[in-house]
Amino acid sequence: MLLTKKSEYALLSLISIAKSDNPKNVDVLSKELNISKSFLAKIMQNLAKHEIVISHRGVNGGFALNKPYDEITILEITTAAEEKIPSVFECSPAVENCPSQKGMLCTIWPLLNNLQSRINGFLEELTLKDIS
Repeated sequence: MLLTKKSEYALLSLISIAKSDNPKNVDVLSKELNISKSFLAKIMQNLAKHEIVISHRGVNGGFALNKPYDEITILEITTAAEEKIPSVFECSPAVENCPSQKGMLCTIWPLLNNLQSRINGFLEELTLKDIS
């Protein structure tokens, strides 16, 4: 699967936030999870942009979940972190948009597309609560 460190760090950060009674800022998360502060800040900005977390300003500020953790799907998180729906293969969901320009001739495209759909469905059913 083409999930990168962005997804891994987003998931770890959100689990930490979900377990906290107070918002957590990037400094705290960075130290707690041993993640580069600047890299984590970009990930958290993407999660905020996709309304997965909300940002609280001030001395006791930081990030908090924007909705209950049993309502935030793993697909939602990984899509926000990766800035696209993560895919297992380079294949396009539409055969006519095949990156190799040979989609109409590809005999395995239906299999790969079906597999991707099943993975997306699985990630859509799995929530942050399920992995916490």
